[in-house]
Amino acid sequence: MFIFNFGLAIIASVTPAFALWSQPDFAADYYRINQLYNNGSTPLEKRDSVPAGYVASPYYPTPNGGWVSSWADAYAKAQKVVANMTLAEKVNLTTGTGFLMGPCVGNTGSALRFGIPNLCLQDSALGIAATDNITAFPAGITTGATFNKQLMYARGDALGKEARGKGVNIQLGPTIGPIGRKPRGGRNWEGFGADPTLQGFGGSETIKGMQANGVIATVKHFIGNEQEMYRMDIVPHGLMKAISSNIDDRSLHELYAWPFMDAINAGVGAVMTSYNDVNGSACSQNSKLINGVLKDEFGFQGLVMSDWLAQIGGVSSALSGLDMAMPGDGAIPFLGLTYWASELSTSVLNGTVPLDRLNDMVTRIVATWYQFGQDKDFPLPNFSANTADATGPCYPAALISPTCKTNEYVNVQGDHATVAREVAREGITVLKNVNNTLPLSATAALKVFGSDAQANPDGINACDQRNCNKGVLGMGWGSGTANYPYIDDPISAIKRKAANVYYSSSDSFPSGLTALTSDIALVFISSDSGENQHTVEGNHGDRDSSGLYAWHNGDDLVKAAAAKYSTVIVIVHTVGPILLENWVDLPSVKAVVFAHLPGQEAGNSLTDILFGDYSPSGHLPYSIPKKEDNYPSSVSLRGFAFFQVQDTFEEGLYIDYRYLNKHSIAPRYAFGHGLSYTTFSYSNLALASVTAITALPPARKSKGSTPVYSKAIPPAAEVAWPSGLTRIWRYLYPYLDNPSSITASSSFVYPTGYSTTLQPDPPAGGGEGGNPALWDVMFTLSLTVTNTGAKYAGKETVMIFVQHPSDSSYDTPIIQLRDFVKTSTLAAGGKETVTLSITRRDLSVWDVVKQNWVIPGANAFTFWVGNGSGNLTVACDSLTKVCGAGRTSPVV
Repeated sequence: MFIFNFGLAIIASVTPAFALWSQPDFAADYYRINQLYNNGSTPLEKRDSVPAGYVASPYYPTPNGGWVSSWADAYAKAQKVVANMTLAEKVNLTTGTGFLMGPCVGNTGSALRFGIPNLCLQDSALGIAATDNITAFPAGITTGATFNKQLMYARGDALGKEARGKGVNIQLGPTIGPIGRKPRGGRNWEGFGADPTLQGFGGSETIKGMQANGVIATVKHFIGNEQEMYRMDIVPHGLMKAISSNIDDRSLHELYAWPFMDAINAGVGAVMTSYNDVNGSACSQNSKLINGVLKDEFGFQGLVMSDWLAQIGGVSSALSGLDMAMPGDGAIPFLGLTYWASELSTSVLNGTVPLDRLNDMVTRIVATWYQFGQDKDFPLPNFSANTADATGPCYPAALISPTCKTNEYVNVQGDHATVAREVAREGITVLKNVNNTLPLSATAALKVFGSDAQANPDGINACDQRNCNKGVLGMGWGSGTANYPYIDDPISAIKRKAANVYYSSSDSFPSGLTALTSDIALVFISSDSGENQHTVEGNHGDRDSSGLYAWHNGDDLVKAAAAKYSTVIVIVHTVGPILLENWVDLPSVKAVVFAHLPGQEAGNSLTDILFGDYSPSGHLPYSIPKKEDNYPSSVSLRGFAFFQVQDTFEEGLYIDYRYLNKHSIAPRYAFGHGLSYTTFSYSNLALASVTAITALPPARKSKGSTPVYSKAIPPAAEVAWPSGLTRIWRYLYPYLDNPSSITASSSFVYPTGYSTTLQPDPPAGGGEGGNPALWDVMFTLSLTVTNTGAKYAGKETVMIFVQHPSDSSYDTPIIQLRDFVKTSTLAAGGKETVTLSITRRDLSVWDVVKQNWVIPGANAFTFWVGNGSGNLTVACDSLTKVCGAGRTSPVV
């Protein structure tokens, strides 16, 4: 307790720069544990254990990278460099320089002899965080609601251009974990939706766009980070462990790791581990997950980094496959303590960390740098995430720091506001529209209510990392945010479109209003969430206080408006599902619009839809239930428990619509629901077999060769302090005071199951993302989409869901989304032919005994087609290839 309190005291008081760091919200629980223990209220040995059957089996050693052909050139270049590096240069690239010890949120050391600078790692998944002259894009959840792969790519491309323009080597996005297992989960909004296929396409298209600009994308968080509260292991390690996400092998593969397979198949350069444990083992040093699943089975060739301060051990994390420690600090930041840096130098010299492991770590980092062409005119950072000033300390956390030019104020926005507006617009999801209340006329008398319609009156970036819900909710809070360059708020946009507008910014309904029959009320409500380092209105990241209800008494505001006006339209900005039952069936509530989290273009994107300039084409990326207990109890937030919170994923594969369908629970609005101002029909359906079905995929190929280096321990002098170096206190160096005194260690206790004998190649592996045959197309389905309306142009989203054969022996969700496509804008009467694909993986289940993907059953698969899981209008039989309408949907 003394160490923890001492660390907090130093962090809070030594220098004002520390105010920039947001500590995790665990101190109260830490003190609670100690108070109970010191008072004798509980025995220390009381501990909740990981339930039987949930095992983090050891998997050693780490598979070396470089055996995949698409990375061969980059690894060949890296091998030449690494073979000539000193020990100090190798260690330098693996370890961050420390919190606030460089311009970016994360900064590695350098290897300047080879032209490799300090690498800049920067948030976030929706924009370049903590800087200026950038675009605040719509959040991932809004992007998922577009169901538009081309827009997903375009947003990623714009993000990549802005990252490169700012000199960011490694951008910390996209987010595909959490998947949204828990509707109250704090960071669900950073991802694309509560379905692995939607997450997979959202992530992979974003990655392709980002990396087309030479920026290294980082897919995160691997894996099971479905709750914010209790996510971190706190100091001293072992007293209060991070929450353990207990996940069975099949659910891991078919749900949580599925989108990571897509990301790796797309060639992502970096993976970030999550804070939590999985099956009792910390993700930053879970050898089964990093070595076994990520690097061996999935064939990941890039670098694996820790989340910030998620590393809890030095040798243990290196042996388990971690390649880069971020931000480099040890248990308590700002003290110059570290698990790697000089400690890693020591561990290599004394033999506890094999030189082969360090060589692979740095080779993966350098190869990734080469893979994306960052050796060719890639800019250095021209901004500071620590200050908005033009000059300031180079290393804000140092007691004494040289002064640097910190910000050049480079504008990287280009025309990206157009992309942002298009994503925000196509994500807008109309859930209800009685008697064509929408679109509105510009001459209508509009009465607008709610603070969510205006910009934050305290300033658009007044709250650090958006850790307040004031004004229009354009993004959640936490590290996944960016500064707004401006915000086009809804009320301003509405006033630009209509002349007769009254606005009350209060979240309480005003008194004394006179309502006319022709008046139309627009009520703005919201629901927020974010990362655990901030508590907002009693919500600790997750929506633990507000639940699934609108914030700021939003339900009461809607009901009051509905009691006054005969036509009410409710506009919702939200991080995820909210319960609508208190008002959705009121006669006055004619329309409900989910605008999700639109970013900077909140106003124009909304009025584009409200006033009919565009027909809505967004679809829900999650289900909205009628009550929260429609979900399984296992997806509720886990509360405090002594020493470690256990979160067992008892529902297995059954989250969101999969669970509701299994239990015949009709949602208020189903996954994929979304209305248009026009109508569409499907015709000319043609199902074609492309690849013959076999139960197992073709046998994988053996791995190619990987770089080979000398096994001789480097001279200790390579990590001696260089003469003439001006040391910066708290900067994390690879150097040692007396390296020649280090001798081989025989006392280190290696992790259980540790071995240097290579594992046999996993049968499910063989390429990036797994066996390449998993991406073989088995069926294609083409159809003609016709806009059958008479007035409005519009876009239609076509989704294909797979129903497994009736004779399958595997318990499988009734339907599972496997592909989707969005048409171009079709004029009234216009047509377009689209094609959807079904891959081997789409038809397969993960067999936990065979440890391979298996296509089950001999009977037909049924492919259901529609624009949402609750609107499946056409079905095709995989054996007969016959498609037709009129079949009864398999779900309520």
